[in-house]
Amino acid sequence: MKAILVNDDRTLRWDNVPDPVVGAEDCLVKIEAAALNRADLMQREGDYPPPPGCPEWMGLEIAGTIAKVGEQAAAKSQWKVGDKVCALLGGGGYAEYANVKYDMLMPVPAGCSMVEAAAIPEAFATAYLNLFLEGGLKEGDTLLMNAGASGLASVVIPMAKAFGARVITTVLSDEIAASIRHLNADVVVNTAKEDIVDVLKQQLEEGHPVDVAIDCLGGEVMGRCIHYLKHGARWIMIAALAGQLTQIDLKNIYVRNVRIIGSTLRSRTPAVKAQILAELVEKVWPKVESGEVRPTIYKVLPITEAEAAHDILYRGENVGKVVLTVG
Repeated sequence: MKAILVNDDRTLRWDNVPDPVVGAEDCLVKIEAAALNRADLMQREGDYPPPPGCPEWMGLEIAGTIAKVGEQAAAKSQWKVGDKVCALLGGGGYAEYANVKYDMLMPVPAGCSMVEAAAIPEAFATAYLNLFLEGGLKEGDTLLMNAGASGLASVVIPMAKAFGARVITTVLSDEIAASIRHLNADVVVNTAKEDIVDVLKQQLEEGHPVDVAIDCLGGEVMGRCIHYLKHGARWIMIAALAGQLTQIDLKNIYVRNVRIIGSTLRSRTPAVKAQILAELVEKVWPKVESGEVRPTIYKVLPITEAEAAHDILYRGENVGKVVLTVG
């Protein structure tokens, strides 16, 4: 089969690799679409190696058709050849086929295309993990989701709204604010015009303080924002794209019982990931199928143009997910 490999100079090529050997608990998936994630860029640059046992090539989420089912996978699950599935991978999605342990597979939600389905597993699992398992979000809470134009925000915002939360998000311009209007955030802060710290302070004074924040930016502003949250709030750090250092008033943290939580999906155990996927199918799939929560697709390219697809993420121009099609 073929897969996207990284050359010594970090450029990409579509080249031959060994065919997967299907394990007893695996299903072999013929890949039809693979979505991009910022972790793919980090892996390409040598900063985010795949977990042991995963292929060397990138790709954390795919959609496709089951081509073969291992003996134990058949005994322990209902999967069969021909089923349309999407999957969360430790790596290896930029290819024609992937081996996937049976409990890392989910059915393609009714009404979703393969391109949409490929954009679901990583982003939806990350959103669910941080909103509900780490953040404890409940109906009536206020969520701050930074970087409202990101692929993750395109899932987090509607998912939080579908479960009854109020959402504040940040963007860099009025044009970007217009491009995410369909996500229906309650408060969209253009940080080129407004200081998010002032907005959060005003929200606190008006009785709408933030209960949960999901932050992929970090940097100097994080330490200033964290002073204006609800008592007992959770600030969840998932990346630090705006800087790894900040200053925090520690007294504010313990007086207000604020928790700072570091969180990544990729580092979770397979058992935890399987639990998250099972809960997604049970609790979130009905909202996907009803249209309340759907992935936002920015651009679709053939897998042979993976480098051009990566460039879109490097430039930060995408609002929503970039997806590669295979075959």
